[in-house]
Amino acid sequence: MSGEQELGITESKEHSPGEWYAEVVQKAELASYAPMGGFIVTRPRGYALWERLQDHLDGWFKETGVQNAYFPLFIPESYLEKEKDVVEGFDPEVAWVTHGGHEELEERLAVRPTSESIITPFMAQWIRSHRDLPLRLNQWCSVVRWEATETKPFFRTKEFLWQEGHTAHATHEDAIAETLRRLDQYERAYEEVLAMPVLKGRKPPHDTFPGAHTTTTVEALMPDGKSVQGATSHHLGTSFAEAYDVTYADEDEEERLAHTASWGISWRALGALIMTHSDDQGLVLPPAMAPEQVVVVPIWQEDTHDEVLEYAEAVTETLDDAGIRVHLDDRDERNPGFKFNEWELFGVPVRLEIGPHEVEDETVTVVHRPDGESTVEDVDDLDETIEEHLTAVHETLYDAAAERLDENVRQALEVPEMLGTIGKHGGYVETAWCGDEACETVIKDEIAAEIVMVPMDDDVEPPAEECAVCGDEAVETAYFARTY
Repeated sequence: MSGEQELGITESKEHSPGEWYAEVVQKAELASYAPMGGFIVTRPRGYALWERLQDHLDGWFKETGVQNAYFPLFIPESYLEKEKDVVEGFDPEVAWVTHGGHEELEERLAVRPTSESIITPFMAQWIRSHRDLPLRLNQWCSVVRWEATETKPFFRTKEFLWQEGHTAHATHEDAIAETLRRLDQYERAYEEVLAMPVLKGRKPPHDTFPGAHTTTTVEALMPDGKSVQGATSHHLGTSFAEAYDVTYADEDEEERLAHTASWGISWRALGALIMTHSDDQGLVLPPAMAPEQVVVVPIWQEDTHDEVLEYAEAVTETLDDAGIRVHLDDRDERNPGFKFNEWELFGVPVRLEIGPHEVEDETVTVVHRPDGESTVEDVDDLDETIEEHLTAVHETLYDAAAERLDENVRQALEVPEMLGTIGKHGGYVETAWCGDEACETVIKDEIAAEIVMVPMDDDVEPPAEECAVCGDEAVETAYFARTY
């Protein structure tokens, strides 16, 4: 832990959110800027957040038949070219390797921007019969997309960590079910782990993943009114199966094309977490994500040092035995006020303060982050009591984010009203849309807002009969927002 840096956040979340965010990331020891523009160094406290999210999702994936694998970082250009939509979609963002040592390579190698074009060919080798389906693979890795012009740690970097699932199925219906299953798991991760509500829908046809039949998404609203694409799940249809010859023999020994899906979440979720919950005191973490869920701070004078510390150690051991991630801050060289501020900066959800009065009364003082709510609790059944406090912290964070989302979905049915609503309030504007990308472009050119999603259900009636932009017949409900 670094005690040398100046503690405390000097920037304002409300008035300078960009500078505030960068300061939180650095002072909470989550990441540092790398010497190459567009890259970051993820520090142990930041990587611990990624591990917490990874642990939850990885378990859920495996419960539903997914197996982890790992594929090469480099993809031969000939592999990438087999799916022209992928080449056209990613080519401007691809980083290429042209030399190995001093020798020029016979074939350029792409640093993976995504892995359909290296994973699908091996699926084709491993699938022979309908008995091999479904095949569900996932890898945890990094990818590189050379498109970030302005670095924003976790939100936008040239290299980022993610997981990418790749599955093959016998039928169109099975692939759709897989796509929606993964989207539901991402929604669960945001709600149960990150304490954030999301909007769930699908991308408009012009914004689907290259080569995909349908792209589904969860969208998270940030306090500055912008939307974050929280995770995506793609029903790829048979386009990749056709390109890479992924076929299987059905029960009648007829050769059939497989239907594939891919789905992923990146450490952009960490950026959304930091931006959503944190405040001008520093990082705020929901208990499921916090490396330390509870910090125990003993408060002693010279004559009470031993008894307070012994009591604090016993409390810490009780919580540790119950599986609660707890840390005892028994540093002699730091006073309690410094420790309070530092652990608030690091976002620990619950602080236990223990002084001579607590020892005498056999209690602990429990303080919540971020609202500072303080209560005194008996040490009897303390593990159960602290679990209740951790649940209360999660609910407080979730409820605040849910209220913000609820207040920031507004309906607007004419262009001036749309522009004024987004310009003044941010958030999401729900409107009627004809389905033409040109109508999105009108809004994007005026106010840099785009369609982030349309409802999942095709049967949802648009809020008006006419498109809010062009006046033609409306066929969809569209949600516009500014985005990260």
